[in-house]
Amino acid sequence: MSDEATARAAAAGGATVVQLRLKEAPTSDVVALGRRLADLDAELVVNDDVAAALALGAGVHLGQGDAGVEQAREAGIPLGISVTTRREGAVAEHAGATYLGAGPIWETPSKPDAVPAIGLEGLRDICLSVSIPVVAIGGIDASNAADCIAAGAAGVAVIRAVAEIEALREALDAAL
Repeated sequence: MSDEATARAAAAGGATVVQLRLKEAPTSDVVALGRRLADLDAELVVNDDVAAALALGAGVHLGQGDAGVEQAREAGIPLGISVTTRREGAVAEHAGATYLGAGPIWETPSKPDAVPAIGLEGLRDICLSVSIPVVAIGGIDASNAADCIAAGAAGVAVIRAVAEIEALREALDAAL
């Protein structure tokens, strides 16, 4: 989430994790937003900024090849790594990831530069190849979230679907 109102809406709707995603923002801005969200009933994870995650006592999510894996691991904070294949998943788990973000499952307008969609079969393949939780991401909404759980995902990550958080929560509750 890049704004406080959306993060609060997600948490109020039942999100268990809120990722602070402020691309190109200075660490101080990420930390300021994180501090304003400290009262949320959801775990905070910072996208791509290990220094901000450490300042907030939060987890961090990194992409393939992003710096900070060693620093996050040494600090003992939750570490998520984005993956698109079972090989990337195995490497990320071996590197110390505590969870994986797998996808995109489907094409998504939220990330126009995303790699090609991996589909439910790609998600299933990743889930079967690791022993840590896998979170499905990319093109997920209330109509397909349960399919991701059925494929083995421990949860789903959404951006656009926050607007339909109640329907998404119902779909996930039914799948679990």
